[in-house]
Amino acid sequence: MEIERRSLTGWGRTAPSVSALVSATLDELSAGGLDALTDSRGAIARGLGRSYGDPAQNGGGVVVELEPGDDPIRVDAVAGTASVDAGVSFDQLLRAIVPVGWFVPVTPGTRFVTVGGAVASDIHGKNHHADGSFGAHVRRLGMLMADGSQRSITAESDPDLWWATIGGMGLTGLITEVTFDLIPIESRHCVVDTERVPNLDALIEKMEASDHLYRYSVAWIDLVATGRHLGRSVLSMGNHATLDELTELDPSALSSPLDFDPPVLPDVPAGVPNVLNRLAVRAFNELWYRKTPRRHHGTESLTGFFHPLDMVGQWSRLYGRHGFLQYQFVVPFSAVDTLRRIVETIAGEGHASFLAVLKRFGDESGGMLSFPRPGWTLTLDLPAGVDGLGSLLGELDDLVLGVGGRHYLAKDAFATPEVVACGYPRLEEWKAVRRSVDPDGAWASDQARRLDLL
Repeated sequence: MEIERRSLTGWGRTAPSVSALVSATLDELSAGGLDALTDSRGAIARGLGRSYGDPAQNGGGVVVELEPGDDPIRVDAVAGTASVDAGVSFDQLLRAIVPVGWFVPVTPGTRFVTVGGAVASDIHGKNHHADGSFGAHVRRLGMLMADGSQRSITAESDPDLWWATIGGMGLTGLITEVTFDLIPIESRHCVVDTERVPNLDALIEKMEASDHLYRYSVAWIDLVATGRHLGRSVLSMGNHATLDELTELDPSALSSPLDFDPPVLPDVPAGVPNVLNRLAVRAFNELWYRKTPRRHHGTESLTGFFHPLDMVGQWSRLYGRHGFLQYQFVVPFSAVDTLRRIVETIAGEGHASFLAVLKRFGDESGGMLSFPRPGWTLTLDLPAGVDGLGSLLGELDDLVLGVGGRHYLAKDAFATPEVVACGYPRLEEWKAVRRSVDPDGAWASDQARRLDLL
């Protein structure tokens, strides 16, 4: 067990706090190690620090990095499942399973998250409209409880704890192992249809008409454009490529269809100024939109389609010393007018968002604090420390909550207890379960205190 005092932030690099960072195995923690370290500030698990705000921080307390065991990835090819130590990253997992013909059921926009974090955040991807969130594919969880006991639970054996843990931000216990379904693939490629869409109304119409034809669908949206170009977008829709499709579209890939070794460029250096200002984002958005063919049918690698930003190490440093906020919300399908008003507000206020994506969500997983629900979800990132940002986000909060929407806790660095209570109608039910398994508040985080989740 290693202990180090560290100042930690989320991926947005805002609101740092100093904790005792503990790197330990499950055996070390369950043998009383956690009890010896935990004081009134409690402890929280931390994966790779890719939550954008402060859910994996615990100022003045303990932050635990769980080390994988000797056999961290175990695939059952007959059942089509994997049992994985919670500290394993998606990068490690995909390097193990893609070459033998498997893919994760859900992936976010980065490989650099842990499996435990995927459960705690109930992550979603480009396929939520078809496959739901990660929690919908989990079959069993191993957990270290506040009293030091280890439990193995399923949705049938412990339904309350199960659905409080799926999306519960690590506050019901430390997830130690996850068994979940895999999906079979024939290659490391996807067949992707990409097209330029001139405005938001056309995008909504196109996604409503075509999403059911594709497993994966996502739109990059220009949140700087205004007027008749408001919400102009690049829509990408895809499915995993079969060998027959590669024969037709990319025969050269047939020589090694399952090789998986994604490239990573050098890290962005520390200390760079914010280069993603409005002028730069406007220029980038114009270039990105114009360079995209009006329509294109072809193949993309798994990395290029799912995780393009992973090719740039430490890309969040491009926002300069103040960092950035990522703001994600969902509103019901019926609230298209509100979605349009939000896009108009963002474009009109002049805050530049380099990364903005729109997706359609399907059914909820059942997690009490899980974010996805049927509707439209928009993600945008905004440089921190900019005048008027708090006012803008407050205005957006009112619009989202006014139509029954909610905000994503794994992206949050701005919300208030009132915003969360309004967006998550099962919050009190979740709190009751949390108190039943952790009456003394052994599991705690900066976010949990900020949002009154304890």
